Amino acid sequence: MLIRVVLAEDDVLLRKGLAQLIDAAPNLEVVGEAADLPTALEQVDALRPDVVVTDIRMPPTKKDEGIRLAALLRERHPSTGVVVLSQHKEPAYAYALFEHGVAGRGYLIKERVAEVKDLTDAVRQVAAGLSVVDPAVVETMVRARRGGRRSPLDALTARELEVLGHMAQGKSNAAIGKALQLTEGAVQKHTNSMFAKLGIAEEPDINKRVRAVLLFLDQ
Repeated sequence: MLIRVVLAEDDVLLRKGLAQLIDAAPNLEVVGEAADLPTALEQVDALRPDVVVTDIRMPPTKKDEGIRLAALLRERHPSTGVVVLSQHKEPAYAYALFEHGVAGRGYLIKERVAEVKDLTDAVRQVAAGLSVVDPAVVETMVRARRGGRRSPLDALTARELEVLGHMAQGKSNAAIGKALQLTEGAVQKHTNSMFAKLGIAEEPDINKRVRAVLLFLDQ
């Protein structure tokens, strides 16, 4: 199934390079390009893409247009996924992206796009309604936690934190199991224990995953 992409990036050379990378990937097609927030919105309104890949900073203010674009699309085009490309590894930016919901949202560090598969995989996961968090951001979160600040996550075991970190990257239980060399049943066991310890066990599974990831990002 073809995944249609609108690309929003004010650096024309980078935008054209990203467009070539995305178009070269199987089943991905760049259908529109924009250099600023207003044009990106116009492109999405007109073209109704599956995913928008956007820089975090664009005109008119070059501050947080990518985050604002994602929030606007949550209201105007809720089925359109968004992958934000950023130079910031600090969790606050990722949390701003995910605070209104993690489904169909991705946050990648710009240097990650040098690994073409990381970008194209993120586009596909976001198009499928999953979430993606750059591993460098997750690593920053874990280091901050080890700095001594008390957190609800302190109740989790090291393995449960690993599972939660992979969950924050949008991975399914099967993918988490493959990454950690665990059976899918073992991952589910760790996940259920983690939900119980965080006090979010009495909700539908998708809501539990969302709340756990948000708590992880916030902490």
